Amino acid sequence: MNQAVYGIANTPQQANAIVERLQSTGFLNDDISVLFPDKEGTRDFAHEKNTKAPEGVATGGVAGMGVGGAVGLLAGIGALAIPGVGPLIAAGPIMGALSGAAVGGATGGLIGGLVGLGIPEYEAKQYEDKVRAGNILISVHTEDAKSRSRAKDIMQTAGAKDISASGESHAPGH
Repeated sequence: MNQAVYGIANTPQQANAIVERLQSTGFLNDDISVLFPDKEGTRDFAHEKNTKAPEGVATGGVAGMGVGGAVGLLAGIGALAIPGVGPLIAAGPIMGALSGAAVGGATGGLIGGLVGLGIPEYEAKQYEDKVRAGNILISVHTEDAKSRSRAKDIMQTAGAKDISASGESHAPGH
């Protein structure tokens, strides 16, 4: 069963270090997600990244807010607004989950998107609170226990908080 490992970074620099380490140990950009509040300074980062995201993003180099390189290479980076949470910047598979049907679901908002990714609702609420407070949610999708353990170790070594692993939701037949 596919699993994802989640953790909270306190700063853009810490998030970038975690993403760089995940990339350097073999995790694919398409398997790494980052979600952070779109506060002053992060908007510049999103608008300077060339992406295929549906809206809210222009083209250019990766800069601003100290995240830069590693996070800027992730797939589907873009800006979005979640009712009750506010403007966010998302990259990776989480972008699709948050811009898709899960956001309008029964739970709604960020919690609904995170639950749609397979995070238990009580953990999704905790992550929403952390992101609202200015922290950065990082997730990496893994295929086996060895890669889950490696992802957890990387996050722990970098000082990430609230690290957990959970199963991902899949449509029947996937």
